[in-house]
Amino acid sequence: MSDPAMPIDDHDLPAAIAALKRASVLVVGDAMLDRYVYGHVARISPEAPIPVLAVDREIAMPGGAGNVVRNLTALGAAAAFVSLVGDDEAGQTLTALIGTQPGVEPWLLVEAGRVTTVKTRFVAGAQQLLRADRETLARPEPRTTEKLIRIAAEAVAACAVMVISDYAKGLLAGETPQRLIAAAKAAGRKVVVDPKGADYGRYRGADLLTPNRRELSEATGMPTRSDSEVVAAARKLIARAGVEAVLCTRSEDGMTLLAGKDGGIVRHFPAEAREVFDVSGAGDTVVAVLAAALGAGLALPVAARLANIAAGIVVGKIGTAVAREKELLAAVAPDHGSGGKVATLEHAIELVERWRRQGLRVGFTNGCFDLLHPGHIHLLEQSRAACDRLVVGLNSDASVARLKGPTRPVQPEAARAQVLASLGAVDLVVPFEEDTPLALISALRPDLLVKGADYTREKVVGGDLVESWGGKVMLARLLPGHSTTATVTRLKR
Repeated sequence: MSDPAMPIDDHDLPAAIAALKRASVLVVGDAMLDRYVYGHVARISPEAPIPVLAVDREIAMPGGAGNVVRNLTALGAAAAFVSLVGDDEAGQTLTALIGTQPGVEPWLLVEAGRVTTVKTRFVAGAQQLLRADRETLARPEPRTTEKLIRIAAEAVAACAVMVISDYAKGLLAGETPQRLIAAAKAAGRKVVVDPKGADYGRYRGADLLTPNRRELSEATGMPTRSDSEVVAAARKLIARAGVEAVLCTRSEDGMTLLAGKDGGIVRHFPAEAREVFDVSGAGDTVVAVLAAALGAGLALPVAARLANIAAGIVVGKIGTAVAREKELLAAVAPDHGSGGKVATLEHAIELVERWRRQGLRVGFTNGCFDLLHPGHIHLLEQSRAACDRLVVGLNSDASVARLKGPTRPVQPEAARAQVLASLGAVDLVVPFEEDTPLALISALRPDLLVKGADYTREKVVGGDLVESWGGKVMLARLLPGHSTTATVTRLKR
């Protein structure tokens, strides 16, 4: 049956999303390092019938339970992270990446001789060619496990929810989940588990399990193809594992939530994704949003609705991705405002990658855009007419002051960004701190770079870089008689 007492009003969702940043969540689980090697294929190897990947760039980010932490911080929530790495280069890299995440209290134990789990994906265009894994699946040393449980038991007292993120890499083997759940319950905290394996009795006492369709079938020995089959299997799991609720993720069929006595409350959430590029890490996003929502005091059906929306966002991205507060707001309230067009560099990279996978031509221009005038509009409209999506790099306040003098900018960065974002010709605004946009251009790799015709081709910053990967440089026609500097001078008379 459904739950008539808990309607989910779309008008309430923006407030629910805003509440997520109030949450504090403890994540305990298998950390790993996700490496992505991006490139293009132009020929087949003469050594074997395999493609040759010409590498363009490589990135590394926290994966596994570390990706749950990334998703929590993207929502603005606070996170404590207890996990284990090896005494190797990958462990050092992962520790550094976690340490730079805002709002994270990391407790990454190091065990000598252990190999840190690394997943390396080789990607050409939108196609993943190969994944290479390196890992240790053994249990930690007993003293390491004892230390981990002790730290988690102390940390959970300062958090509202504990997440157990089990990737079956050994950290959560044996009785460890039961001891963690007992510690959380002793502190009066909720527990959300992303499970692995067939024995879900190891998670007895948890508030919520989040298996996918295949995992639910394996854990119960029951089919999970239809709505009714998923409901029957989830009810069996609730009874067998002794948990309060189950949220089954079902890919293109959305999600199904069962809660209440004997799983009597049932809710089906249709898939929210408009397009699917990569499902890597989508389960981590679901767990993170659920935990943050429960930690913020939201009802479970609302938490599940938000998790479903967030999953629809991340599967439309390339690689292990996160769902941010602005993206959730844009999904539930498209008219929330132009602020959704103003992005950090990390978010901009994700969007540009997505556009590129759609076959769209990405253009880039930049400037201070202080006191926007018709000359600026003329430049932006020409730029947008020459591409499918236009990214505008915006000098920060400090950058403008260095370039234009201590009396500039007239308008602060937030105001300049909002005005630019309101223009139909602009698809994305990315503020940058440097004096030139060279680092931004290098990161975004636009197909088109636009500057005004008062520049020469040789003086366009980043022009040689764009042309090196096959892009074009365009010098846009200027609209005579318009200058921000001249306008400011007239105002001072």
